[in-house]
Amino acid sequence: MPFYTVAVATLAHSKNASFTYHSDLDLSPGSLVRVPIGRTIANGVVLSKTLKKPSFATKPITSVLHEGFVLPRQLIALAEWLSKYYVSHLGIVLQSILPSGLHKQRRDIARTSQLPMRAKKTVVLTADQQAAIDSITSSEASAFLLHGVPGSGKTQVYIESSKQYISQGKSVIVLVPEIALTAQLIAEFSNHFPHVVVIHSAMTEAERHLTWQRMLTATSPLIVVGPRSALFSPLKDVGLIIVDECHEQSFKQDRSPRYHAVYAASTLAKLHRAKIVLGSATPGVNELYLAEQGRIKLLTLPKAIQPTHNTIEIVNHRDRSGFTRHRFIANSLITATEKALAAGEQVLIFHNRRGTAPSVLCESCGWQAICPRCTLPLTYHGDTMQLRCHSCDFTTPITHTCPVCHAPTIVFKGIGTKLIESELYKLFPKARIARFDTDNAKSEQLQARYQDLYDGKIDILVGTQIIAKGLDLPKISTVGILQADAGLHLPDFGARERTFQLLYQVSGRAGRAHKEGHVILQTYLPDHPIIEFAAHHDFDAFYTSELAYRHAAHFPPYYFLLKLVYASKTERAAIRATKQLAQQLSSTYPQFEVVGPAPAFREQLNGAFHWQIVIKSKHRPLLQTIASTLPSSWQYDLDPVSLL
Repeated sequence: MPFYTVAVATLAHSKNASFTYHSDLDLSPGSLVRVPIGRTIANGVVLSKTLKKPSFATKPITSVLHEGFVLPRQLIALAEWLSKYYVSHLGIVLQSILPSGLHKQRRDIARTSQLPMRAKKTVVLTADQQAAIDSITSSEASAFLLHGVPGSGKTQVYIESSKQYISQGKSVIVLVPEIALTAQLIAEFSNHFPHVVVIHSAMTEAERHLTWQRMLTATSPLIVVGPRSALFSPLKDVGLIIVDECHEQSFKQDRSPRYHAVYAASTLAKLHRAKIVLGSATPGVNELYLAEQGRIKLLTLPKAIQPTHNTIEIVNHRDRSGFTRHRFIANSLITATEKALAAGEQVLIFHNRRGTAPSVLCESCGWQAICPRCTLPLTYHGDTMQLRCHSCDFTTPITHTCPVCHAPTIVFKGIGTKLIESELYKLFPKARIARFDTDNAKSEQLQARYQDLYDGKIDILVGTQIIAKGLDLPKISTVGILQADAGLHLPDFGARERTFQLLYQVSGRAGRAHKEGHVILQTYLPDHPIIEFAAHHDFDAFYTSELAYRHAAHFPPYYFLLKLVYASKTERAAIRATKQLAQQLSSTYPQFEVVGPAPAFREQLNGAFHWQIVIKSKHRPLLQTIASTLPSSWQYDLDPVSLL
């Protein structure tokens, strides 16, 4: 009777991730099975087979899933790499890789396509685009960083490169940071490829399972587009992996396994002997540093295909003479919007804060509306008349009298996208206005209304960073950024980089179709170097400045980071535990730089106190050793993209 080593997709309250089972069936490595573990039945993946009977009693494999098909060996190897590199239990990794409900019987459903479409155009590649395509498809290098300015045609490079690999019978994976961007890429790719598969978080369990099954059983090459989970598509032969907007923070998973999709994609590409392309108008400092070191090949698209002149105007928010027509929308932005609407053009208004007002206060006694679970300020949402916590989603009805002094002196401070939307309706009552943020109903989300945006059926779009990331909307001529310096005030090593990237990207939405664009940045810090770099699109100056800052402060790419977080119901216990570990680490590893302990940015969250320690080191393996020996009461994040 054959015996099989099976990796089980569950934590199973054990450090072991694989166990031995027996079966009369002849199973190949990669077979998907159901096995007993403890008192439950779980999904598993066969790793190896042996005829030698072990010295202990074994349990039988209960059933085989998707008989006749096996997981690609590269996907199994990726799971093992993720487990080791990010110090995460293999069972937890497999839970991320395998779709939920894998063992359930599914009724195949008719696929109805409601994807946006683009009119197919004759494309004449620029010399820079052709050089990039030739390098990706023909050079010996395997990893590329495609740095292209907004409107330079990165998507066309992706498409033409993909054609080469599809023609060779190899599949292509295209990763995007947000579900909102899938509609745009699908519209472009669908004009060139008949077999495009979409994966996104809005799919039901059944839809995701059927899509996964379609990829597992596919006999022809596929184009798979989706967020970071698309990386785990069970494709047999991958020739190219594309990571669009590779700088985005959402490529880092915020729960175990806390992997970064860019590095996981690079590993999967090596396992398939495939090429990987990281594309962005604003590449991350880490990726550019790797290119500088020669570890990835830098490709550039320095010119927009349809060059336009964008006028960028910085408005000092402290100078109130520029705000006589509205209290937080500058006169120049109102005038530019009026001109754009009169010309039949679109306007984008960006503010990275949702809701109506981020602070609710009593003018009489100073009371502030605070989340009882997280002690964070509650945001007022005027459309639902509720106060909401954007961390734990606690909600409560708005009160018009102070709960402490009972005075009717409640005031709303700050602005959010819902307030901006309502104010724009007052200023431009005939305009068609749409708001895009994470508060949208499903039918109003960006991916659902992208075609309306592209066709110009919306005059003014208001939103958070959702609307700043790589959208190609040729009718936008005017962009207004209401508080350009907002992100600079966050206590995080990546705050400067994220602010520059966001401002650079959102200002690049203007003037993309032979129109002169007008970008207006409202800021309280008009002389801040990051604002200046972004306003002048001076990427080189920003990169040089940021590298100097990171080097001096011992941050990536010069140092690796490990963030340790301890949560307790009492603040005293959290402080005691973090102090004790910090002292132990400092004495055991004197070569490390141990920062803290200190309260986490969100110190109180979901009824618990969170304190953290940050370790900086030039040697990542030692950080892995620390993470692997931590008690289960600690949370850890290797290579965090943020310390907030």
